[in-house]
Amino acid sequence: MTAEGYKKLVEELNELERVQRPAISKQIGEARDKGDLSENAEYDAAKEAQGMLEMRISNIKEMVASARMIDESKINTKEVQILTRVKIKNTKTEQVMTYMIVSESEANFKEGKLSVTTPIAKGLLGKKVGQKATVSVPSGVLEFEVMEISL
Repeated sequence: MTAEGYKKLVEELNELERVQRPAISKQIGEARDKGDLSENAEYDAAKEAQGMLEMRISNIKEMVASARMIDESKINTKEVQILTRVKIKNTKTEQVMTYMIVSESEANFKEGKLSVTTPIAKGLLGKKVGQKATVSVPSGVLEFEVMEISL
C-alpha cells in the first residue's frame, strides 16, 4: 500500500470514530427518548446504521493493521508491477488507456486506479513496453499492447 493510501484509510477511520460514531449514538439516544422501542422506526434505522458503521470501522482497522508499505523508490519501471502507471492500447479498437496498478483497497476506476486483482491488471503484470497481453474478461478476450510504464 502506498503512504497516500494508508493516510486516506487512517483519515477515514478517524472520521468514522470521532464524528460519525458519536452522531449515530446521539440519533439512537433521541430515538430512544421517543418511547416504545418495539415500534420505533427511527430507533431501528439508527441501530442498523450503527451496525454498518461498526462493520466499516472494523474492516478499516483490519486493513490498517495488515497493511504493508511499499517503498516507491524501489519500483522498477522496466515491467508492469504494482504502483506503476501503464499506458496500454487495445489492439482491436486502437483505444489508448492509462491505469495505475494498485492494491485492492486503493482501487478506483474513475481515478484510473486498477486493482492488482482484476483480470486486466493480472494480464499486464510482468509485461514490458512493446509486449502484448491477452486478457479474458466477462465480455470476451481482449489484447493490449504496453506502450509506456512510469511511476
